[in-house]
Amino acid sequence: MGYLAAWKVLEEMITDFRRREVTIPADVISNLRSAKTLINVLKADPNCMNTVQKVEEYLFCVESYLVSEGEKRFGKGYVEEWLGRLDEARRKVFDEEEGETRFITGIPREQKWIRVKPSDRLPLKKIKTLADESNLTCNLQNDGYLLVYGEEERIKDFIKKMATKHGSRAEK
Repeated sequence: MGYLAAWKVLEEMITDFRRREVTIPADVISNLRSAKTLINVLKADPNCMNTVQKVEEYLFCVESYLVSEGEKRFGKGYVEEWLGRLDEARRKVFDEEEGETRFITGIPREQKWIRVKPSDRLPLKKIKTLADESNLTCNLQNDGYLLVYGEEERIKDFIKKMATKHGSRAEK
């Protein structure tokens, strides 16, 4: 199932709602973010079935809200158009999905990166330790996120360590 593609369609739908000046509840945005995080965990460890269930749960919650609210505010035709796009996105194979590519200055082209937001559960010191254990480089950015970069396999290893050692439980 194309989780990332479905996520992108839901993100576009939220953007469309905002363009039409519809306020989206914080829990819906939180569910969308949690889904994205777990999709990245799933990319690093595709065999984690609990993660698959959580991704589907988060995406379903977001979709349910958007479909219900979209039909109330914009009509059935609007919702059917978005559901068609969502259905098409879900048919994509996971391997065909490409991650987001953004340019970050100071990182060699061949290296991959991830930004991690420190929290009470996973403080900056622990993230730096995990990055060091995975032989990755990290820099604290102005917005408080930690930019971790290095070889793709090491990034995947880092994500697995964060998920297993410090829990991949997403909270609502």
